[in-house]
Amino acid sequence: MSKIIVVGSNHAGTAAIKTILGNYEGNEVVVYDKNNNISFLGCGMALWIGNQISGAEGLFYATKESLEEMGAKVHMEADVHKIDFENKKVYVTLSDGTEVEDSYDKIILATGSLPIIPTIPGKDLENVQQVKLYQNAAEVIKKLENPEIKDITVVGAGYIGVELAEAFERHGKNVTMVDIADTCLPAYYDEPFTSLMKKNLEDHNINLEFGQAVQEIKGENGKVTAVVTDKKEIKADMVILSIGFRPNNALGKDSLELFRNGAYLVNKKQETSIKDVYAIGDCATVYDNTIDDRNYIALATNAVRSGIVAAHNAAGTEIESIGVQGSNGISIYDLKMVSTGITVAKAEKLGIEVGYTDFEDLQKPAFIETSNPSVKLRIVYDKKTRVVLGAQMASEYDMSMGIHMFSLAIQEKVTIERLALLDIFFLPHFNQPYNYITMAAITAK
Repeated sequence: MSKIIVVGSNHAGTAAIKTILGNYEGNEVVVYDKNNNISFLGCGMALWIGNQISGAEGLFYATKESLEEMGAKVHMEADVHKIDFENKKVYVTLSDGTEVEDSYDKIILATGSLPIIPTIPGKDLENVQQVKLYQNAAEVIKKLENPEIKDITVVGAGYIGVELAEAFERHGKNVTMVDIADTCLPAYYDEPFTSLMKKNLEDHNINLEFGQAVQEIKGENGKVTAVVTDKKEIKADMVILSIGFRPNNALGKDSLELFRNGAYLVNKKQETSIKDVYAIGDCATVYDNTIDDRNYIALATNAVRSGIVAAHNAAGTEIESIGVQGSNGISIYDLKMVSTGITVAKAEKLGIEVGYTDFEDLQKPAFIETSNPSVKLRIVYDKKTRVVLGAQMASEYDMSMGIHMFSLAIQEKVTIERLALLDIFFLPHFNQPYNYITMAAITAK
């Protein structure tokens, strides 16, 4: 039996802890976490901020007490500031200031990611906010009670930025979104889909200032008053920095092999370049089936799976990850968009020659007299092998389960021709006899 130290207890760490304690008796599991809470679902922050849920209670799925009941020794507000990988020791400052030296047989690094903060004047002004942790969201919600905060600028048009823009608009604020890119969500969707979301945001009175670089944040008396881009000055009583995240690699960056963005480079067992050291979640790479190589895709679902894989291996059962496709989704003002794999734009950057097929149709037959939204679909496939590499879907209808099928198709290297012959049932209550998935596949060139 082993002593396993887990550094970090959010999604990846919690999954690892539960997997070890739930499947293997006799292991000693010690947890150190710098935060004062466990398992906060950051993807639900915008719902909480936008008053679409009544509180944050449901955004936690584990506690210190629940992990201790399973057998873990959990230390919160504990700062692991050094790891001696050669001698298998960690050095920790506990919440009361006590310095501790602890030893391990195996260690799992689940240190997550950190917000990217631009090096621009004014970033430290009052009401310039980050929104990642529970504490960040709670602080923003409290500040929204101030009637003087009327104009909010969100810097960054990725998932978090778009979700927060909707949340602030639901509070009746004048919301402006700024990004250096010329659209929103370009990492996950091609232009026909990003245009849908842009129009959706504009239709709900969110001001879009794309293709602009933020150069300065202005303030008076220590408080933010405006955001200055390379094209204009935008009035702001609050600024949200949601530019992106970087791997939190401080504990191992000088010892462990790193990916090009600084994430710990791991194999399919979540093993790092040093024996008995595992890395999971946002601080580590994943195996990306779309490119058949290691990649960095920071998603909660990937974090959980990586935690499970590392836990089994650390506890003595050798298993490998089957890889990921980067499946993701978003719902803004009832416009639902989901994607998996790579986009056409990303394929071009990677030098992969792809084809794509688009199709849009009603979800159900036209004779259905109840709500019957249309669904927009794009399937991306390798032009040489015909293997499916990605898919994007958009609708006001909840068609999100469809993206799981495309994720499996990528994982199992299904060709577009085989997809066209897939056995998809028909019933008017659900879909059309010639549904959009089949039609998109059979019309692929």
